[in-house]
Amino acid sequence: MAAAMSKQLPLSEEVENLHWTFWFGVAFFVAVIVAILSFGIFLNKRLSAEESAPVTSIAIAGEMPYTTRVDIENALEKVNLGNFFNLDVNDVQQKVAQLPWVFSVSVRKKWPNELKIYVVDQKPIAHWNGDFMINVNGKAFQADVARLAQKLPAFFGPEGTEQIALENFRNLNTLLGFSELAIDELVLTERFAWQLILNDGVTINLGRDNRVERIQRFMDVYPEIKMNKKQGQQVDYVDLRYDTGLAVGWKTAEHKERV
Repeated sequence: MAAAMSKQLPLSEEVENLHWTFWFGVAFFVAVIVAILSFGIFLNKRLSAEESAPVTSIAIAGEMPYTTRVDIENALEKVNLGNFFNLDVNDVQQKVAQLPWVFSVSVRKKWPNELKIYVVDQKPIAHWNGDFMINVNGKAFQADVARLAQKLPAFFGPEGTEQIALENFRNLNTLLGFSELAIDELVLTERFAWQLILNDGVTINLGRDNRVERIQRFMDVYPEIKMNKKQGQQVDYVDLRYDTGLAVGWKTAEHKERV
C-alpha cells in the first residue's frame, strides 16, 4: 500500500501539468486560427490580383493570305481585355468572324494573360456577279478584291445558283485543260443556258443541255477551226447549240463575220 502511494505525484505537480497542457492547447488553437486567417487573406489578395489581371498578349495565327493582324486588332478595339477571367471568348470570336475575308475563327484563353486566336481565310474561286466572290464551297461572300494576288475567273448567274455555277466550272474547266484552255468567264442565263469565254478570247455557246458532250465536240474541232482561219482573222465564237454540227463566228480588227 505504501509502495503504491509513493508512485503518485504530489497534487501541486498535477495541477501544474494540467495548467501547461491547457495553455499549450490554447496556443495551438490560436496558431491554427491565425494560420487559417493568414491563408485566407493571402488567397483573397491573390484572387483579387488575378481577377484584375489584363490580357497583355494576343497570339494570332492561322491561314490568312488576306486578313491582317491589324484587321483583327481593329475588330477587338471594343472588347474589354482588362480582365482575363471575365473575357468572353465567344464575343471575341464573333467580332473576328465578322471580318469580310474570315471564313472561320477559334479563340481560347491561355493562363495567365494570353489570348490565342486562330483564323482561316476564305478561299476564293471566282468573282460572282461583279460585286461578290465565290469560295471553294460555292458560297458567295463580299470582301476587298484589291487584296487578291491572283486573277480569278468571273461567274454570272441568277441568285442562288452559285453552287451550280461552281460545279459546272470545275467539270468543264477540267475538260478544257486537256486542250490547254481555261475558262475566264462563265455565264448562266435566266433560262439556264450556258456561255463560256475562254482564256484565248473565244466565246462558246453551250445552250442548256449536253454541256459535256458539246465541250468534247468543241475540243475535237477547235484545232481544225484555227488552222482554217484566214489571215488577220480570229475566232470570235463557237456556237454548239445544235444536235449536230456547230457555227463559227470570226472577228477582225474592224468587224465580225459569221460563216
